[in-house]
Amino acid sequence: MKLIQIHPRDNVAVALETLPAGTALSVGGCEVTAAQEITRGHKIALAEIPAGGEVVKYGNVIGIAKEDIKPGSWVHTHNVKTGLSEGGEYVYDHQVFELPKVPDRTFQGFRRKDGRAAIRNEVWIIPTVGCVNSIAQQLVRENQHLAAGSVEGIYTFSHPFGCSQMGDDHAQTRKVLADLVRHPNAGAVLVLSLGCENLTQEQFKQELGEYDPERVKFLVCQEVPDEIEAGSSLLAELAAYAAQFKREPIPASELIVGMKCGGSDGLSGITANPTVGRFSDRLIALGGTTVLTEVPEMFGAEKILFNRCKDEAVFDKAVKMVNDFKSYFTAHGQVVYENPSPGNKAGGITTLEDKSCGCVQKGGSAQICDVLGYADPIHTKGLNLLSGPGNDLVSCTDLTAAGCHMILFTTGRGTPFGAPAPTVKISTNTPLFEKKGGWIDFNAGTVAEGEPLDAAGDRLLDFVIEVASGKKTKTEQKGYRDISIFKDGVVL
Repeated sequence: MKLIQIHPRDNVAVALETLPAGTALSVGGCEVTAAQEITRGHKIALAEIPAGGEVVKYGNVIGIAKEDIKPGSWVHTHNVKTGLSEGGEYVYDHQVFELPKVPDRTFQGFRRKDGRAAIRNEVWIIPTVGCVNSIAQQLVRENQHLAAGSVEGIYTFSHPFGCSQMGDDHAQTRKVLADLVRHPNAGAVLVLSLGCENLTQEQFKQELGEYDPERVKFLVCQEVPDEIEAGSSLLAELAAYAAQFKREPIPASELIVGMKCGGSDGLSGITANPTVGRFSDRLIALGGTTVLTEVPEMFGAEKILFNRCKDEAVFDKAVKMVNDFKSYFTAHGQVVYENPSPGNKAGGITTLEDKSCGCVQKGGSAQICDVLGYADPIHTKGLNLLSGPGNDLVSCTDLTAAGCHMILFTTGRGTPFGAPAPTVKISTNTPLFEKKGGWIDFNAGTVAEGEPLDAAGDRLLDFVIEVASGKKTKTEQKGYRDISIFKDGVVL
């Protein structure tokens, strides 16, 4: 199969391999000849599209023709523009789709004292201020010998904040760092402070709330003669505490999995994202939880999600989330529709509508049960929407802080980035999987080669269970773990 028409209404199709000029093609009852070379992931016109006419993909309008487009022509940014604007009216038109039947599954995880499930048993060092990043990194390097038995490693997550911030940014930093301290994958945590930052230890403890002093310990570097010696002593205590936890069978219904895309291409919405969507439906059918974020990458496709909100209260929260993000853009003098990156465009994504219709495929067909603010903790089983931007580091930090055990990250271009939570990289195409085997964990490019999406979803569910049971992702093997905290205000 060289070409795919995703929906019968579509007047464009997507090349599944690079098509030379003059290639005769047949798809969806249409016979066309490529007027020029069409690169894999890019679109070809199946019918004449007049200037001002709608370009339709996924059964949805993804742009407006800038000029007359002949059948067989390459359809991309040179002849298509966005149809989006800052406005938008939404009407609740509830839709329900049946979920698949899935046999019960378990994974080998850790049961915390508060009853929560975890898929990793690590010791984390959380710096409350960027000034102590290097100290935290030294403590990690010099204490890896403590990772023994069921303790799987010692890690820290550098960031530049915790001081010279005010208002919402200061509160956001405090909230996200406290969320990381609470994360179940951390068997024990050392909170590392400097001593003069405006995110004081007292503020942080108030944000954190009740905690187990055996699991969480604090060190203020300015208060001790040798912070490395003091920190190493505390890490030894924390590692001994974490070592009491052992893997045991836990129902898959307790898994919380985040869903993200980055470095997308024209196959993202055809292979990897709908594969994740099939997985999401399966995990939810098992009683589990998935989380979809990247609000700007819902623009143009938000109605697909809104109509699956379980009730009008959730619908209203979803509409507010999208409108608040549009207001965030316009308040900074930015338009809401300039999102696809140069890499996205090179991969075949033409407009934000094109990108969004592919992005929301990760949400499958389940009902949306809740809508959460940035880094808010997940409380409701099922499919959740989480407010956050599209930026890879910021949104994956958002998903981790909200409590996701792992993150499924689809990509058509490839990226080495990893979050604090295990980050599973899923390729949209087989050449990427073969080229960047050191980055990619799972190949969904097989869908373009004929694998049914349901089979790919089953295969991904199996892989997620393996990762939850201890299989290391490629980013974990390399030690790639980063965070970035959403900010909006001034730095003092």
